[in-house]
Amino acid sequence: MPKCPNCQKEVYFAEKVTSLGKDWHRPCLRCEKCKKTLSSGSHSEHDGKPYCNKPCYATLFGPEGFGRGGTSGVKGVYGK
Repeated sequence: MPKCPNCQKEVYFAEKVTSLGKDWHRPCLRCEKCKKTLSSGSHSEHDGKPYCNKPCYATLFGPEGFGRGGTSGVKGVYGK
């Protein structure tokens, strides 16, 4: 019987959600940062851990400036 990567308890067929190649309990599949419950296929992964696409994954691992209220971090015309 597979074990949930979050709580380490056995996951029975009737309660399993498969994501990131593992079987989870539905309430255990949560964003690592904000703890929002995720549904299978509607999130991203980093180092084997699930994150909601927006805002957590985009803010933590997206392109510089994306989701942070700024641009790419390029200095202005005068280098300031």
